[in-house]
Amino acid sequence: MLTGPELLAKVKDLGEASKSELVRSCGYVSIKADGGERLNFTAFYEALLEAKGVSLGEPSSKGKGRRGRQLTYHTKVQFNGNLMVGRAYTVQLDFKPGDEFEIKLGRKQIKLIPLGGTDEED
Repeated sequence: MLTGPELLAKVKDLGEASKSELVRSCGYVSIKADGGERLNFTAFYEALLEAKGVSLGEPSSKGKGRRGRQLTYHTKVQFNGNLMVGRAYTVQLDFKPGDEFEIKLGRKQIKLIPLGGTDEED
């Protein structure tokens, strides 16, 4: 598949060709399960816009429209007995490296209380 300046040059060279021929000539073709040819117009037009300097944002992840991983607010004890709280949670709470906490154990719960804070804070 052609991209960037090569794509622009090929489109310019083909000039009066049909849209289907442009897509095919630039390599935006895949083979279907039945052996037939599928022209990938969307990928072609996205590459063409990108080559012309128009950014459409992040490329889609296989057309599923997902934003990436979401926080689950769940964790589990690791094989070595450690309990891990991921970076996404510490960033969300604005914790910095070196911040210290008091660990309070309750009935089936663990509270992390910033030193100098109170356990009444949310």
